[in-house]
Formats: sequence, structure tokens, C-alpha cells
Amino acid sequence: MAAICAAGLLMTGCGSDGGTETKDPASQAAITKLGMITHLNADEKKMEEYLFKVQEKSHAKVVNHVPVFFDSLSQMQMAIESGKVDVISTYKSVADYLIANNSNFEIQNDDWIKGLADNFCFAVRKEDTQLKADLDKVIGEMKSDGSLDKLINDYVVNVDKGKAPPKIEIPKFDGADTIKVGVTGDLPPLDYVSADGNAAGFNTALLAEIAKHLNKNIELVQITGGARAAALNSDQIDVIFWAVVPNLEKIPSDIDKPEGIELSTPYFKDDVAHLKLKK
Repeated sequence: MAAICAAGLLMTGCGSDGGTETKDPASQAAITKLGMITHLNADEKKMEEYLFKVQEKSHAKVVNHVPVFFDSLSQMQMAIESGKVDVISTYKSVADYLIANNSNFEIQNDDWIKGLADNFCFAVRKEDTQLKADLDKVIGEMKSDGSLDKLINDYVVNVDKGKAPPKIEIPKFDGADTIKVGVTGDLPPLDYVSADGNAAGFNTALLAEIAKHLNKNIELVQITGGARAAALNSDQIDVIFWAVVPNLEKIPSDIDKPEGIELSTPYFKDDVAHLKLKK
């Protein structure tokens, strides 16, 4: 589920400031076209400036990464395979899955992104305070009793990455309220929808547990990654998975947070990873 999350698929920065003078990204000879998921509050040029500053602060060799925005992981895959971009930005769990299913992919070892990670959470409308409180409560309970870690191990860490993520049955409760959750199915093994329309993967397994905890029905609504915020703000859905950039100096924490939403307690964290085609 697009999280991010997707969404997410966000860059963050770390390290100490060594006093390096900031240079103009356009002055750098080495250029890498970097496929990224579209960010709501920064265009491609602004993102290029942010990434350049992150590299300088990390003291890694600076390469001018020119972002090219896409609305989905599948679009990024087509772009790298057609040569429109050189590298794509995703998450370690997703990169492992893609490599297991496509022998042409490999990890790009970029020193400046080592240790960079985003937090995954739920996004709800700002006025839905009770829904946010309910989600926060369930996440807290699942962290305390170890069931969240078990889901992560079963559906992310130890899952057979060479196969499609396993189908998940979400329980139904007669007469119970329904929560509509948006899914993109475009971020395996976290978020996946099979060709026949069945939701699977870690996020779906998490929703099944949330349904049990809240005694509420979960209705999945498939949406495109680019429509995440619009679907939430237009009441088409009540919840969407989102990825959150930590509050760091070089990149604003609200770079991918739409107006009028609130974010739940994070339930998962994953490292940023860059993928390239083998030569």
C-alpha cells in the first residue's frame, strides 16, 4: 500500500556538517537520473537541491542526482528498463523483492544514503481524531505484545521474495462499522494486489489484525499512487498508508505531507535503497 508511504520512497539525510561550501548542482559534471515517487511539496528541481545538500553533508563523493518523478513503482521500473533513468529510489524490502524477481536488477551502493530510512504510518483526515486514536492504540498494543514484530518477520523479513506475496483474508463482522482503506498494490512485499484483484503482503496482514482489534470491517479501495491525497481528502477513503521523512536539517519533514491530514504512530521503518540495471 502506497504508503508512502510512498509513497512514500523519500530521501533523508544524516551526518555532521563539515563546513563544506554549498555548490550549485548544475555545475557538477557527473549526473545520474534518479527515478523517485512524486513528492507533494517539492518539484523535481527543489528535490535536486535537497539531495545535493544531503550528499555534501554526508561527506560522500557528490554526484548530481537529477530526480525524475513518477506516480508508481511500476512506472519507475519501465523507465529504468527503457533507459529514461539510471537509478530508481525505493526501500530495502522492495529492492530485495524486485531483485529476486528480476535478475537484471542490483543494488546501487551509494554511500550517502546508508542509514537513511523512512517511517511508515497511516494517514487520516485531520478531523477523524477518533480513528487516529484507534489506530495509534492498536499499533501500540501490537508493539507491546510482539505481534507487530511477528508480522514483519513473516511478511517482510522471512517471506519468499521469489513468489508473489501471500493472499490475506481480512475478517468480516456483521453489522460493524466499515473503514475504507486505500491501497495501490504497487510496493511488494509491503503492498501488493494480484492480477485477479486480491490484496496481499505485509500491509494487508496488518489490516487484518487491526480489524480484529477494533471489531470493525476493513474495505480495500484500489487507487493510483498519484491519487493518494485526493482520495483521502475527498472522502473516497478513510485511511491511506504513508511514508514519513524524519525531521532533518536538509530536507523538510513535510515534503510529502498533504494539507488536512494527520499521521498515526509509525508501525514500520525501512532503509532507502537505490536500484540499477546490471551492466
